Amino acid sequence: MTGAESVRLKTPRGRWIVAATVLGSSLAMLDATVVNVALPDIGRDLGSGVSGLQWTVSAYTLTLASFILLGGALGDRLGRRKVFVWGTVWFAVASVLCGLAPNIEVLVAARLLQGVGAALLTPGSLALISASIHPDDRGAAIGLWSGLGGVASAVGPLLGGWLVDVAGWRSVFLLNIPLAVAVVLVAVKHVPESRDPHAEGTLDLPGAGVVALALGLLTYGFIDASWWVVAAGVLAVGAFVVVELRTSNPLVPPSLFASRVFLAANLVTFAVYAALGGVFFLLILQLQLALDYSPIAAGVATLPITALMLALSARAGRVAQRIGPRVPMTIGPLVAAAGLLLMLRISPGGAGVEPVRTSRSTYLVDVLPAVVVFGLGLSILVAPLTGAVLGAVSTDRAGIASGVNNAVARTSQLLAVAALPGLVGIAGADYDRPQTFSDGFHTAMIVCAGLLVVGSLIAAVMVRGPSRKDPTYTCDPSSPALSPGEQI
Repeated sequence: MTGAESVRLKTPRGRWIVAATVLGSSLAMLDATVVNVALPDIGRDLGSGVSGLQWTVSAYTLTLASFILLGGALGDRLGRRKVFVWGTVWFAVASVLCGLAPNIEVLVAARLLQGVGAALLTPGSLALISASIHPDDRGAAIGLWSGLGGVASAVGPLLGGWLVDVAGWRSVFLLNIPLAVAVVLVAVKHVPESRDPHAEGTLDLPGAGVVALALGLLTYGFIDASWWVVAAGVLAVGAFVVVELRTSNPLVPPSLFASRVFLAANLVTFAVYAALGGVFFLLILQLQLALDYSPIAAGVATLPITALMLALSARAGRVAQRIGPRVPMTIGPLVAAAGLLLMLRISPGGAGVEPVRTSRSTYLVDVLPAVVVFGLGLSILVAPLTGAVLGAVSTDRAGIASGVNNAVARTSQLLAVAALPGLVGIAGADYDRPQTFSDGFHTAMIVCAGLLVVGSLIAAVMVRGPSRKDPTYTCDPSSPALSPGEQI
């Protein structure tokens, strides 16, 4: 079906294939995590307010969310390795532009380009494993891809914080260059080319264009509090639905949503990942601005979240495989919401407005319990949510179902980063006002906890998914719609 040769995982070539795909996907993962750590330094160096920092994060996610499904379709038609390599080179060139940006406007434009590159390389990383590795070894290869990607995610905040402390924020973008060179060299030499011979019809370019317009309008409208632009974005979302219903080869097949479980899982994804987008954007800033953490200390402070997900997600997936996804999808968001309420304790010291210096006691009492409880909630939730997405469709549609769920997650994170700061009163130069920023952060954590509760309620009411007695249900924790790195 794929046209690729079948390679055993334990052969040297099999290991090189996994290495290339892990390094490629790690480019996108590292960029998402290390840039958040660098935001305060970017704002101060380029003279940007909060909206500029929002655009620094959102520009990348905007083009990634808009074109990730198109990137997968291009790979199926033109060659998965070819598009993967193109995306890696594109990403590297855009990273150079980011690292050399003289002002926030150029940085945002370069981040838009960087997201396009990520949209080309990200779908190909997992598709190349599925197309190239022998079926008997595919599960193990995907498990390696997921686990090593999680390690990259865990290293990201620590590496990003160290780079910012040692070499400045520009180094977090220039780091991508040697990684991209390694990806291209390994992919060209060791990864076989593959296509989908059954890919038919023209690409849904109108759908891709309309969804990019819709997300662009919504992002701009939310960041600038321009509600007529938001309304135009909502109308564009409606136009996208019409386009997908009428085209013969849609990016998002409407028939997928005929499954109640698939619909419910994506509604839960939208609510939960909106909360995650807000938390991971604001928490790193809060630690640096309100508690005066250094970039590397802020990165280390959030490591327990990733560590818990790496340690517990597979176990949660196996439990969901036995009992069905409904219970963990209901409980997980509630536990995560409790963690966000504990984050209300993270604030500047005393009644003053000046930040307190990092102290061990502050971290152990105020920060660590919150991130541990939050991480436990995500560990309970994510693998069963992924299993619900993949188990709700037939095997031959698992790829597109995973892609749609990935796009939904990134879209909700995009909109949360764009909308949340303005809604909670964080704007302008508030990153230089620790108490003002902290007040907004606390309100934001309450809003994000509410989103998690909404996700829990949707799961409790709508997920009546198949149980362990249903042979069509699969919840393979080694086959994530999003890897641990992408999940956060």
